[in-house]
Amino acid sequence: MSSRFEVTILGSSSATPTSRRFPTAQLLNVSERFFLIDCGEGAQIQLRRYKVRFQRINHIFISHLHGDHYLGLMGLISSMQLLGRKKELVIYSPKGLQEIIEVQLSISATELNYPVKWVELNPEVPEMIYEDSQITVTTVILHHRIPCCGFLFREKKKLLSLDKVRITEDKVPVQAYFTLKSGDNFTDENGRVFLSKDYTLPQSRSRSYAFCSDTRFDLRVAEQIEGVDLLYHEATFLHELLDRAEKTAHSTAKEAGIIARTAKVQKLAIGHFSVRYNDMEPLLAEAKSEFANTEIADEGKLFQI
Repeated sequence: MSSRFEVTILGSSSATPTSRRFPTAQLLNVSERFFLIDCGEGAQIQLRRYKVRFQRINHIFISHLHGDHYLGLMGLISSMQLLGRKKELVIYSPKGLQEIIEVQLSISATELNYPVKWVELNPEVPEMIYEDSQITVTTVILHHRIPCCGFLFREKKKLLSLDKVRITEDKVPVQAYFTLKSGDNFTDENGRVFLSKDYTLPQSRSRSYAFCSDTRFDLRVAEQIEGVDLLYHEATFLHELLDRAEKTAHSTAKEAGIIARTAKVQKLAIGHFSVRYNDMEPLLAEAKSEFANTEIADEGKLFQI
């Protein structure tokens, strides 16, 4: 059974919260490692609603410094403090957010009981900003009115699984196991060769998720995210408001579909909807006209990869 690789949508509205939609925030669970992506107003309320323990979040990724993508962060940091957090919190963000948070902490005479590490993003060049034993996180360069980065989460190549029956039948030495699982052949001290293909099972595919926050339509984005399993792409407007999208450096639902089709992704999720829309079906239909496997990133929606 595969380990978890799933995205929970906490907020999918654009700049203004509504009674039904919160600003952008998402939670990615990779084998019980929790990553918060953007932190708009109400993010901690949504985390409560979907029964996520704040203290399990150790890494927060902020795409850019428009308020609907980070105004929930100060509240979350404060709640973590009140709940007795001790473990380090790492925040990845464009330049300026550290100063914003530290000013608020200073004015309120708040000294955190846990360390916060700040990682400043480079909005000009894609960079790997996080790596552990299972995944890497690389920035995706977006094209908004201010510096803005998306995030590409990729599982590392997995070790092959051993065929336990064949291993036992042929009395493969234990010291050969790791070599065979790595895809290499093993030769024992007597010169006997054990072929990896004979003693391993088909490898499960590494999974990937791309988060493309606020951005104008730009096919260069597709090059950076080619072939991902799930793409979240903003779709603020219907294409009839293309002029408005271009003026505000946002994308239409049709353009999100074009990016997904060009990048040959497996599935597209669209969000960051303008508050002018109460019915999401026209946005969904427009995106599907370019890329059939599209879904709405509704609050509470769980995308399993």
